[in-house]
Amino acid sequence: MTNNELEEWLSRPTESVVNSLQRIDGDILILGAGGKMGPTLARMARRATSADRRIMAVSRFSSTTARKNLEQHGIDAIPCDLLNRHAVQQLPDALNIIFMAGQKFGTTDAPEQTWMINSVLPTVVAERFSQSRIVVFSTGCVYPLTSAATGGSVETDSLTPPGEYAYSCIARERVFSHYSRTAGTPILLFRLNYAIDLRYGVLHDIAQKVWRGQPVDVSAGHVNVIWQGDANARALQCLELTSSPPATLNVTGRECISVRWLAERLGNLLGKSPVFMGSSTACTWLSNASKSFELLGDVSVSLDAMLEATAAWIQSSGVSLGKPTHFEATNGKF
Repeated sequence: MTNNELEEWLSRPTESVVNSLQRIDGDILILGAGGKMGPTLARMARRATSADRRIMAVSRFSSTTARKNLEQHGIDAIPCDLLNRHAVQQLPDALNIIFMAGQKFGTTDAPEQTWMINSVLPTVVAERFSQSRIVVFSTGCVYPLTSAATGGSVETDSLTPPGEYAYSCIARERVFSHYSRTAGTPILLFRLNYAIDLRYGVLHDIAQKVWRGQPVDVSAGHVNVIWQGDANARALQCLELTSSPPATLNVTGRECISVRWLAERLGNLLGKSPVFMGSSTACTWLSNASKSFELLGDVSVSLDAMLEATAAWIQSSGVSLGKPTHFEATNGKF
């Protein structure tokens, strides 16, 4: 599989996405679209709806290549610093907003930047787009650590996580929730963990280590994963589930999966014997996504399919984004 074929797969809309977007009106504006998921989400939105609906992707776009790639697929790429209140005021109106801006890695070294992006920037956006539907990308890290035996945290659980990053994410949710309640903005808090693509993610990280004979850290004994294309699809479907007060939805796969089992399964596919390090902790960040399956249906890519595709990608020397997930961290420090 080539990189272009992978991006086509990640941006392939499901029938449910097509139907969902037919039921809502208005243009779609994706804020913070320059990250790992934004480009394929924008392309999926473009492919799932009519040509007369405008799909806009907003980012700083430090890479002109990324901007041109989006434009080649019929997406309006708009450079903007979302911390610049004046610049945000100049953005086009849109009835539908996908908010993806956020910072995780680097929090330990520069916590003030993380707080600015995760808590101040949402204020700027919520004020500007108070009349829009907004799907707000959040994270399962807002929950406390839990064990696989519980099945993972559910949407009604208390938010008492470890670490400064997690609390900045709670702040993001609280800011949007405030505007939802005071301005009536329909919002959905999209608590995602962990999306994977063949070039990054939990499965990529584990497969790389198994392939290279490096030890796999099993400190975080279990993880959740979901195919990035399915996460993209769910985000677009959630535009019609927004509400005031805000709705909340865990988005991930059905299973709490053993990291040791994943390494062994990838080892079988790669013809390698995994090496392990660390001792599994009783608790880590795990989410129960049953509600999302009830509301949005099943995912299109199974765990087995993700594992087989990841192994084939690693064996064929497929490109890596070089962005480890650090899923092993259970102390909240990133």
